[in-house]
Order: sequence, then structure tokens, then C-alpha cells
Amino acid sequence: MSEKAETRDKKQLLLRLSPELWEKINQWSEEEFRSVNGQIEYMLSEAVKKKYGKRGLTRDNEKTK
Repeated sequence: MSEKAETRDKKQLLLRLSPELWEKINQWSEEEFRSVNGQIEYMLSEAVKKKYGKRGLTRDNEKTK
């Protein structure tokens, strides 16, 4: 699947964050050379993997949902 097709398949979400939390995520994202959006997606993916272990998200599972 092309990157453009994958982007179209992603769900959009309005997320409200405190200024302090946004600043910490922004700082973290800069340290890891990601956008804030990419950092939040990474953090959420890691949390799901931690919760569900081997049943966590894989690229194939993300595409089928």
C-alpha cells in the first residue's frame, strides 16, 4: 500500500492537551526527530503493544481496521 493510501486510511482525532503536556511531547518529538503528531501516534502504539503484548498493533492489523 502506498504512503498516500495509508494516510487516507488513518482516522482523524481532535485531541485537547494542556500547554504543559503539549510542550513535553513537543520536546520529546524534537529529540526523536518526529512531528508532534508522529510522536503521539508512536506513544499510543507503544501503549497498545504494552497492554496487548504479541497481540499489539502490527502494520497489517492497522490496515485492516
